[in-house]
Amino acid sequence: MFEVQYNEEMEAEIKRLEAENRKAQGEVTMKKSVGAKTLLFPTPTLMVGTYDQTGKPNLMNAAWGGICCSQPPCVAVSLRKATYSHAAIVERKAFTVGMAGESRIMEADYMGIVSGRDVDKFAGAGLTPVKSDLVDAPYAEEFPVVLECRLLHIVEIGLHTQFIGEIVDVKADADVLGDDGLPEIMKIKPLIYDTAHKGYHGVGPLLGKAFSIGKGLQK
Repeated sequence: MFEVQYNEEMEAEIKRLEAENRKAQGEVTMKKSVGAKTLLFPTPTLMVGTYDQTGKPNLMNAAWGGICCSQPPCVAVSLRKATYSHAAIVERKAFTVGMAGESRIMEADYMGIVSGRDVDKFAGAGLTPVKSDLVDAPYAEEFPVVLECRLLHIVEIGLHTQFIGEIVDVKADADVLGDDGLPEIMKIKPLIYDTAHKGYHGVGPLLGKAFSIGKGLQK
């Protein structure tokens, strides 16, 4: 007599087979409502760099952000007014956006735990502040890619203020660049954020080329 160990993989397979069976029989499986929540998978883990009124460099961990315009190239980050970085961006009209790799997960998370009001985050994380030569904001030398941004628009949404920055330049370490001179995601190994369970994840392998793999469905 064989003993079968029940595990999560078996449960998932059973559910998949049950769903296929219902579909074959013409049954419609309804999605379940989980409410109006900030659930989008994944979101980036952005290191927002600013100078405060005294000139102290600061970094903030922000997940609410991303590219928002192609021409001019722009990135948006949404911050609560209560954050220390909010007033700094308004004051300096500039910010940087760094990309933290997997090897810097502790430093990245630290930036979202403590406030620049209370501590020097660069010193606490052992990171090196670098003054941008293009905008009035710092970035961490240890993060492999950084976007230098000039504040373009401020949008008051609700709890969060969205800061839209024009990307003046992108700087990257040589060892994360590909043969085409552009950063490669598998060399950067950026941290991505799970908004539902508040966890960090890594990126996986290439699944297909954009604007190409879908052509198989064209008539």
